Amino acid sequence: MKTRVLVVEDEKKLNKMIADYLSALGYAVTSAFDGTDALAKAGRTAFDIAVLDIMIPGIDGLTLARRIRTSPDLPGGLPHDLPIIMLTARSGEGDKLMGLEIGADDYMTKPFSVRELEARIRAVLRRARPSREGPADGMIRYADLEMDVSRRSVRRGGERLALTPFQFDLLRRFLLSPGRVFSREELLEGSGDRNAEAYERTVDAHVKNLRRVIGAPPKAHSYIATVRGVGYRLLEEDEL
Repeated sequence: MKTRVLVVEDEKKLNKMIADYLSALGYAVTSAFDGTDALAKAGRTAFDIAVLDIMIPGIDGLTLARRIRTSPDLPGGLPHDLPIIMLTARSGEGDKLMGLEIGADDYMTKPFSVRELEARIRAVLRRARPSREGPADGMIRYADLEMDVSRRSVRRGGERLALTPFQFDLLRRFLLSPGRVFSREELLEGSGDRNAEAYERTVDAHVKNLRRVIGAPPKAHSYIATVRGVGYRLLEEDEL
């Protein structure tokens, strides 16, 4: 079955270039030119991933991403955990970090290579699908957290948590190795971004979001501790 990609970009030439390239590689591409158009088309088709430009007419990309992440599953093809890649024409970090804090899985700055975009799509989809590292299915339990790997769901105290694919993958890596220190580069492996500052800020944004979603245990600031100058680690249960 073909991977279904929603491309939301108001620059028609760029939208067509992305669609033509991905289609030639076997993707099933649906193009939309503003947020309202995207929602209408999502009502008719289920998608595996969305590529959203930030600056689009009507409902802008950030607002659309926020609605996807914070609302119950929207009608059609926009579930709350839909993988999202944001596009921005600005080189500053502000839009990028805002997109990541909303819950985007990755971002790209214009101008970009469609070949690189396709590589990012593959990387994000790999993270969204069960990994071969550790158990392929079954349960992982830690304190009051319970992860069902095959169903890609996480509960805390019986309440289901709404995690993005990247957040699920991060938490799974932590749960498999409590106490192990992960560098930021390890946690962002496969993103394709090799800028040192971007690494730090991107991972920090994802970990901040993950902490917010899973909450804090009663006796500690967070399940996930910062290891200054290195990265992050999941506290061992006797540290909680």
